[in-house]
Amino acid sequence: MILYPAIDLKDGKCVRLFQGDMEKATVFSLDPADQAAHFERDGFQWLHIVDLNGAFQGHPVNEAAVKAILTRVKLPVQLGGGIRDMGMIDYWLGAGVARVILGTAALRNPLLVKEACRLFPGQIAVGIDTKDGKVAVSGWAEVSDKNAVDLAKKFEDVGVVAIIYTDISRDGAMQGPNIEETVALAEQISTPVIASGGISSIEDIKRYKEFEASGIEGCILGRALYEGKIRAEEALKLSSRGS
Repeated sequence: MILYPAIDLKDGKCVRLFQGDMEKATVFSLDPADQAAHFERDGFQWLHIVDLNGAFQGHPVNEAAVKAILTRVKLPVQLGGGIRDMGMIDYWLGAGVARVILGTAALRNPLLVKEACRLFPGQIAVGIDTKDGKVAVSGWAEVSDKNAVDLAKKFEDVGVVAIIYTDISRDGAMQGPNIEETVALAEQISTPVIASGGISSIEDIKRYKEFEASGIEGCILGRALYEGKIRAEEALKLSSRGS
């Protein structure tokens, strides 16, 4: 199972939000590239980066911070936030991002996802964030009437490498993840699922690891990692163990 340390960017800083609220941001680093290098030294194999300003505004905002990270580390990066057209997908993949995450675009323009998968095989993931069971978009500011499973099934067999699933109510709240819904999603689709939101202890990682065979490919680690409630060495040792 792959562990993805998260670097969420707001105004050029590395932050964590509480339940997606931009007004409730805790700053963890003024130098995101330095934070990325720290994660690389810890032994992580991927980075998960979100341009929070970009997600709200509909276009990339923290470009300088992302490029600084790409320059500083050799880890593959998956990037989301404000990427909503083919030009931006092409731009970021050309800049060195390994995988682009489409969230709002996946709901509003599913044909873009399919075409992107065709043009950039193995480099497109879909982010599905839910609030009270419904898909939320535009930086979680808007809630649709679509549920996660129905949206995920639209992208079966088109080449999406992963569904990144987040329960917004758990994100940054340190109350534990919504394992039941995440696993239920994974069991209903063939695309691998990366769990996000609320992972607050090593026990949460252990529980997700039990469902690798159900399609849980990885976990995104945020606040608990920054606050030391999850130790990188222990988490990585656990994730690399055979099932």
